[in-house]
Amino acid sequence: MTYEANWQSLNTRPVPQWFGDAKFGVFVHWGLYSIPAYARVGDYAEWYGYSCNGDHQDNDSHRDTYAHHLKYYGNRPYYDFVNEFTGNRFDPDRYAELFQKSGAKYINFVSKHHDGYCLYATRYAPGLNSVECAPKRDFLAELRAAMEGTGVRFGVYHSLYEWNHPLYLADPEQYALKHLIPMLIELVENYRPATLFTDGEWEQTSKTWHSEAFLQWLYNESPVRDFIVPNDRWGSETRGHVGGNFTTEYGFVGNDTRPDDWKPDRPFEECRGIGRSFGLNKEEGANDYLTLHELLTLLCSLVSEGGNLLLNIGPDGDGTIPPIMEERLLGIGRWLAANGDAIYSSHIYAPHKQDGVWYTARDGRIYAMTTTFPTRPTVFSALPFDSVHDVRLLGCDAPVTVRSAGGAAELFAANCVPTDFPEGGIYVYEVR
Repeated sequence: MTYEANWQSLNTRPVPQWFGDAKFGVFVHWGLYSIPAYARVGDYAEWYGYSCNGDHQDNDSHRDTYAHHLKYYGNRPYYDFVNEFTGNRFDPDRYAELFQKSGAKYINFVSKHHDGYCLYATRYAPGLNSVECAPKRDFLAELRAAMEGTGVRFGVYHSLYEWNHPLYLADPEQYALKHLIPMLIELVENYRPATLFTDGEWEQTSKTWHSEAFLQWLYNESPVRDFIVPNDRWGSETRGHVGGNFTTEYGFVGNDTRPDDWKPDRPFEECRGIGRSFGLNKEEGANDYLTLHELLTLLCSLVSEGGNLLLNIGPDGDGTIPPIMEERLLGIGRWLAANGDAIYSSHIYAPHKQDGVWYTARDGRIYAMTTTFPTRPTVFSALPFDSVHDVRLLGCDAPVTVRSAGGAAELFAANCVPTDFPEGGIYVYEVR
């Protein structure tokens, strides 16, 4: 099918099936902001380059970062960090191995954030990219090569706008035509990502960004047209309405909280950090990070409603992944190794329950996920007793007892022990 440069036509393109099947991805925010790695707890450290500017003091967050910058860096401009950002401990093979062990099926690596610094070779950011500056390395190319054969798809994040680009400040539409769109085409052609997570769209409408024309090229002519998954961040009016997959950001918190009136008609993706920032924030402590149980609860909740979790890590300025972030990803991976049948390629089975029970379905099987340890009988109201013919616990050989409780199935396994299961506190029954 040939798509036209208008939302009515572009929205008829289905989100590629692989994305809806993937369920879990890893986001990576890394750049100049990873050197100071500072924000108030609860704020975004990747906005340091904007907040540390004395001209941007319109709220307490910006004022706090400005005071921090003066204390530790004096009057040095933010872009002096290009000399300190060397990435000398960035190990693409270790990254790729971690992503694979986490159970993720795709990643989004920040190619350029709002500060305009690029972590790859580009002719559109002279003197402001990792190949020309201190690292002398193309981080995107290195990571993409390392991920070949891992089963984890390589994708990118790319900011539409740049805080300080002179053409953007003078004429946003000319910036889009002469800088942004050619830059995106170059990025797609040279690195062939499976995902394209754009951001910073809120500053202008999709008409000013010329988003429809770019997506027409992406869907019809680009080398990734058969599998690319863009998101919905293409203009101030687009998020949650048009584009590729729909995105939320810290929109699903804890067990059951979601945006008001959230009724997506396509695969969607919740993105968030393990803490409250995307870029590394060294002000955050252990208590500011979600526990493994909280992360798995979030994953199960999202997947039961047809969504994906895109979980962010923020490496240190030298490329080191903080151990607490690595530990969380490895814990998710161990849980998925035992329970992935309930997650990957699954679809919605029943409405989300408020009592900590989630349901998915796949290949004629139903999966009931609960926080209740299996030795305690649990009633699964969405499972009629008469429809249950065979039940097993994923990751455990203990036999499961099935009883009727008001016509619903009540399940438990008296002989299982905690060591039968990976950590995380979510237990999965497979029902046939």
